[in-house]
Amino acid sequence: MKRVIQAKALDWARLSLSFLWLLTGLSSLWLSPNIGYAVLARGGITGPLAELCLWSGSLLDISIGLWLLAGIKLRLCYQLQLGVIVVYSLLLSLIAPEFWIHPFGPLSKNLPILVLIFYCLEMHPNSLKNESERVERSVV
Repeated sequence: MKRVIQAKALDWARLSLSFLWLLTGLSSLWLSPNIGYAVLARGGITGPLAELCLWSGSLLDISIGLWLLAGIKLRLCYQLQLGVIVVYSLLLSLIAPEFWIHPFGPLSKNLPILVLIFYCLEMHPNSLKNESERVERSVV
């Protein structure tokens, strides 16, 4: 029973992460690109380079969201997400460090998201050598 609940929790975590990546990518492209351009401009990125950055980041986010939905090679997907969020967070910290104390938490929210992704990575069936290790990790 406990394994079934853990498997369902892992699936829900993966689906919620997919929703987050898809929404972020789609909103950056079509719902509110002006916000992205404004942040990039604060970092001195304007014109065609800003366009490239916005489209590249958005397509990367959408690709990660779709990858999570597909459920293929999830360990690699989780590892990529960890790297992307760290890079995004470092860049945004340089451009707009006040986002760490922003009331809506555009940067501070990344910390629990990183923990969730790390949990998904660690609990992924291919991450565990055997069933006893999985049980041990879930108890700790």
